[in-house]
Amino acid sequence: MAMKGWCAICVSALLAACGGGGAAISSVGASVAPAGSDCTGGCANASTYLTVADVQTIVSQGVAEATAQNALATIAVVDRVGNVLAVYRMGAAASHPVIIGSEFDASGNAILHSGLEGIKLPSPGLLAGANIDHLAAISKAVTGAYLSSEGNAFSTRTASQIVQEHFNPGTANAPSGPLFGVQFSQLACSDFLMPAGMTAATPGPQSAPLGLAADPGGFPLYKGGTVVGGVGVIADGVYSLDKNIDDIVVGTDEVIAFAAAYNYAAPVDRRADEITAGGVTLRFSDVSASDLLSDPASAPSYTSLSGVGALVPVPGYADGMVHAGTAFGQPGSGIIPDGGASFPGFNAYVFADSHNVPRYPAIAGTDGASALTQAEVHQVLESALSVAGQARAQIRLPVGMTASVTISVVDTNGAILGMVRTQDAPVFGADVSLQKARTAAFFSSSGAGAYLQALPDANYLTFSPAGITLNPVSLAQYLPAAQTFLASPSAFTDGNIAYSDRAIGDLSRPFFPDGIDGAPNGPFSKPAGQWSIFSTGLQLDLAINAIVQNVLFVNGAAPAPLPGCAGVAAMGAPVPSFAQTLSAPASARLANGLQIFPGSVPIYRGATLVGAVGVSGDGVGQDDMVAFLGLERASLALNGSIGEAPPARRADTLTPQGTRLVYVQCPQSPFVNSDQENVCAGF
Repeated sequence: MAMKGWCAICVSALLAACGGGGAAISSVGASVAPAGSDCTGGCANASTYLTVADVQTIVSQGVAEATAQNALATIAVVDRVGNVLAVYRMGAAASHPVIIGSEFDASGNAILHSGLEGIKLPSPGLLAGANIDHLAAISKAVTGAYLSSEGNAFSTRTASQIVQEHFNPGTANAPSGPLFGVQFSQLACSDFLMPAGMTAATPGPQSAPLGLAADPGGFPLYKGGTVVGGVGVIADGVYSLDKNIDDIVVGTDEVIAFAAAYNYAAPVDRRADEITAGGVTLRFSDVSASDLLSDPASAPSYTSLSGVGALVPVPGYADGMVHAGTAFGQPGSGIIPDGGASFPGFNAYVFADSHNVPRYPAIAGTDGASALTQAEVHQVLESALSVAGQARAQIRLPVGMTASVTISVVDTNGAILGMVRTQDAPVFGADVSLQKARTAAFFSSSGAGAYLQALPDANYLTFSPAGITLNPVSLAQYLPAAQTFLASPSAFTDGNIAYSDRAIGDLSRPFFPDGIDGAPNGPFSKPAGQWSIFSTGLQLDLAINAIVQNVLFVNGAAPAPLPGCAGVAAMGAPVPSFAQTLSAPASARLANGLQIFPGSVPIYRGATLVGAVGVSGDGVGQDDMVAFLGLERASLALNGSIGEAPPARRADTLTPQGTRLVYVQCPQSPFVNSDQENVCAGF
């Protein structure tokens, strides 16, 4: 990332109060990266959480390295379910301008001006006092925590590698990253994620204010071999990604975050660089202990930081104090053992409210006479759990572990009919599994086209010395584009085709077929040259008004957002008018946004669409298989009362532009202790 750091801030004598500087420290590696872990998914207990003292230590270690790097950093620490435990900003808020962008010109301006690209705060004029450095740091910390588990440790650098248009990034004619689109999950507008608690850790999962981050500088935090949270840092003024996988860049953000995680770092045998996906080794960090300019073990105490910076209150996220985290899996964390109450024989976990009451037990559908029954929903969840319990994990170590996932079932209205997860599933998969289920149910319905055409315009913000302007983008345009692309004037209006998330993902890539440079873009994507991870097309455009509303709310320039990502209206300019006219979301159908990587299928009662099941957590092939085979096993158990889409109506019957869409793609030989192959064939 040659441009990463173009606006790194030169700091003054303010930093001298904390000392620092000098030669690189090479003697701290053993503690920075613990040798290994014996944990295989069951180590989290009532004592594995971040204490107030832990959080203070993490912050002080980061501040010490930032001082040595001659940088002003904003540092955020979260627990495993996303509670913000501290946000610490060195120096004044005005000293922390941040620009969002994927590519920059020689003057440091974002080259693209669509979607979130080019947003820069503070900005002259109406938003001169607004910041996003604290939001960027929180999103980075949440990403490190949410993508990781006892079986895998992923960083924001890992996220950067797996969300781009090619995997590996920069590889010509390679397909897109396996988690293409995941950056627009965990959004503050999600109707699933819990309202943040600002005075103490509360039930999660909580949101990431800018979605999941691909900007290096976010790491998971571990104690006793289990994830207890994440740390995120921004100091270079750029919220971006790493587009060049071939070089090693010791960036300011990442080196400070690396130091902050000292003694809380991921075990080396669980880090992303020990894990492969699609035959490609993943990346964890470009930083090693020898790159540090401070010794974290000798960092000044937290109480000595007076005058260096201050804790920052962040409306909706943090109250400007240091808090202890929750213990994952324990009462009050929001994710607790089912204990056999609903899923006997499974080590199942469920999502719970502040009273430890399960939030999403199986219920009947809300959409009419053909609606899913409670028993059918429960069977789909249980059958999918059984498939996950046999499936060989793709992104977990040690080898031979079974898949850890979250499973969601929705009806055609988008109502959540049930959710369940395995114990050590990464937390990000909860919101994502629900996004996937809603995506399949929505696009398989006859009302998808009318819904899209009725949505208010998306509004892009353009920042310039003259101020901020709004550029409306019609969401209605995506329907005729898709109908033309599919050569079907009735596509998404007749309900005749069943779409999985994999199929919708095919239509949401900047190249179709996926990864073929020079090919046209799918109808739900921006074309190559206009596409970026900050401007994907329909996926972002559905939610951008809600995302911006949350940014404005945090900065006191808009009302608190209501739950719901799609259907938020923003009309007119300038910004005050924009803030005042934001409206409530349209419905629950896409209330936590779209998702465009695989892992969901629609559910049918005969020829009638009745809902969908979504799965996320442990490799996209496994996600596809758990959703598809889980539904097939449920159908058998229910004597065929519900089942898969009729084969003649599945999206893989379509060949737009001469290329067949893919419905599901299951691993070749997926089960532990079994040589069974092609397990999804024939259904």
